[in-house]
Amino acid sequence: MAPPKVQKAILFTRLVGYAFRMLFSHLQRAASTRLAALTTPSATPIDASEVKNIIVVGAAFAGYFATRVLANSLPRNGKYRVVVIEPNSHFNFTWVLPRFCVVEGHEHKAFIPYTPDFFARAPDGIVSWVRDRVVTVGRKTVRLQGGEEIPYEFLIIATGSTVPDGLPSRLGVDNKEEGVELLRGVQARIKAASHVVVAGGGAAGVELATDAKDQYPDKGVTLVHSRPSVMHRFGPELQAEAMRALKTLGVDVILEEKVMPDSTDGTSIELMSGRVIDCDCFPASGIIAELSPDSISSTGHIKVKSTLQIADDSLPNVFVCGDVSETHDSNPNSRIAARQAEIAADNIVSAVRCKTTRRTYSPEFGDGVIKLTLGLVSPTFQDSSIMQFWDGKSELLFSSKETDLALMCRGAWSAIGAKPFVDTGVYKDQSLTAHEFLSKGRFDDDMA
Repeated sequence: MAPPKVQKAILFTRLVGYAFRMLFSHLQRAASTRLAALTTPSATPIDASEVKNIIVVGAAFAGYFATRVLANSLPRNGKYRVVVIEPNSHFNFTWVLPRFCVVEGHEHKAFIPYTPDFFARAPDGIVSWVRDRVVTVGRKTVRLQGGEEIPYEFLIIATGSTVPDGLPSRLGVDNKEEGVELLRGVQARIKAASHVVVAGGGAAGVELATDAKDQYPDKGVTLVHSRPSVMHRFGPELQAEAMRALKTLGVDVILEEKVMPDSTDGTSIELMSGRVIDCDCFPASGIIAELSPDSISSTGHIKVKSTLQIADDSLPNVFVCGDVSETHDSNPNSRIAARQAEIAADNIVSAVRCKTTRRTYSPEFGDGVIKLTLGLVSPTFQDSSIMQFWDGKSELLFSSKETDLALMCRGAWSAIGAKPFVDTGVYKDQSLTAHEFLSKGRFDDDMA
């Protein structure tokens, strides 16, 4: 085995190569999209019965980016439209939720309005937006909560992942207003508490614990984690840095322990060992199962082929991408979701154009990068965040000082076509109900 310094040098070289590949892919796609817009003739009006739906279920990173690729790349003959079915009023930027569980006054920035500007290079009217929730998938239709069914020619399932306990990782509500109130409620509980216990030493738990202790240094903060080290899915160097930050701030870390379910009574919690901790603040795939039960893995993910088609030969027109897909990525994140979305959408476009070429997905080590915050913008640390690249053998850590309490919110808003921090409301201020969508008499006139 090569010495550690040599391994790091090799890893850095691979990282540079990865960056150039991603840049080339981005430039190539931008050029092809612009060329298509310049060379494709305008669509002629067609009967509504001839229009075929490509349905995208879910509009988080994977679904939203898949929709843009489809809208930009589909033949501009008016025969296909992309139908997004999404229950949330706004795009939820979940990476900042641990921070906004602690810091007041920024919680609204986690909710980014969906906007047609994200599809500015696509033909007008090619994207239809239905605000609803898919409950089951059939071979030719999806069924919504209200019982309505929408037919599809192709389907992308990008429903993301959920967690049973909600914050600090997920919200579990559909409306921005409810989400803002949930975050404010956690902020108030932490502010009023004398001792905060955080269960789980993954990224969200470490970030919540360090932020809470940095914001309120006089409060007791305890982090309970079931494994021998925090950040256990990542390399030992990142684990050590996270533990160093926790200890420096004064967070009490309890390892190889679990919080007993329903053990909190408002004054304490009980651990599996029987230990009781004083505590007055404790922040706390099914749609395809009926159609293709064998495609559901033991972890609840949907099994896929390398083309991101569902692992069911009887459903070649159903694709899966993002957190809900079982692709064995070490650190599922927005970069992986966007790359999978691009591949799934490209393969649908190839099928529409009757091409046999299919793109395939395989995990790239560079996609698994993580940025971990370790406290607020304060003089406590010289560096308040760490970015890690890890190939399973060697690590590269890059430390930096965070200068914005809202972290990367401004960049996230811009990246998905929204003006920071101007809330334009629900998509087009007129996203359709399922009934309204099904009642439309023809394909949008803007497509003609």
